[in-house]
Amino acid sequence: MLKLDQVTVRFGQRAALDAVDLEVAEHETVCVLGPSGSGKSTLLRVVAGLQHPDGGRVLLGGADQAGVPVHKRGLGLMFQDHQLFPQRDVAGNVAFGLRMRGAPRAEQARRVQELLDLVGLPGAGRRAVAALSGGEQQRVALARALAPSPRLLMLDEPLGQLDRTLRERLVLELRSLFGQLGTTVLAVTHDQGEAFALADRVVVMRDGHIAQTGTPLDVWQRPASEFVARFLGFENVVPATVAGEAADTPWGKVPVPPGSLQGEVRLLLRPGAIRLVPAREGLSCEVASRTFRGNRVTLQLRPATGPLLETECEPGGAPEVGEPVGVAFAAGAAVVLEQS
Repeated sequence: MLKLDQVTVRFGQRAALDAVDLEVAEHETVCVLGPSGSGKSTLLRVVAGLQHPDGGRVLLGGADQAGVPVHKRGLGLMFQDHQLFPQRDVAGNVAFGLRMRGAPRAEQARRVQELLDLVGLPGAGRRAVAALSGGEQQRVALARALAPSPRLLMLDEPLGQLDRTLRERLVLELRSLFGQLGTTVLAVTHDQGEAFALADRVVVMRDGHIAQTGTPLDVWQRPASEFVARFLGFENVVPATVAGEAADTPWGKVPVPPGSLQGEVRLLLRPGAIRLVPAREGLSCEVASRTFRGNRVTLQLRPATGPLLETECEPGGAPEVGEPVGVAFAAGAAVVLEQS
């Protein structure tokens, strides 16, 4: 459906996109993640035709989009701030793209009703957009983007202005809706939880390059580099020396998966695979801090040597700050990272 071939965008001496290659298959939902300045929004603008590349090609359905204006690319665009027309009611907003395409009024009315039912706003066509909640405005913006039946729907931080509870509910509804419609989606977000819940495939960007791409499970379980690991929120990254199926680390010997890269590496120890054991067993530590996170407690542990170690446990069994504990490393705790 979509192919970016060596796409480059420069702003002065800085490459916002540096020879980026990316493909999105038909009916696939791809979410692009990355910190501010990584190039994710520039990538979206290039695909939309809002930013001309300095090099490379954008192809939609195999056709080069060089010189094709935004309104002729067959795309649906949905932005963080909704950009609804305040002078039009809900139906007028949803029907906008259909009117621009010259669709008959009967077709417009049918499609508007169909989409409002689909996004959970039946009978809302005559409501003023100013009277809608943030979540309702988001649904109207989505219905407007879907109305002309775009071959590719593009979302730019689509849920960024909503509160967390509403965002978590809507992201599940969006995934179900896209699966029901068979929509092809390219989304940009800085929220990894949102991306992992919505996407079939995640693309992590850094400084205009793609740092890693894969399914949400693959990226979460096997970050490709220290940059990706730290971007995903993992803190237990240390230098290590791998020999066979064990690594020497500042915290002692740690088992690594068979076939791991040998020699000097960077090693990630996943918090969920670090077990607490009685204080006289394993690596001796003291609880430096603990943070309640709903269904788990995150602990910062201070070993006798080496940096702080982060782990997590069930709220009911969480040790107190200052309490001595032991730590054991499960076989699946370690991920050998590529050099960043």
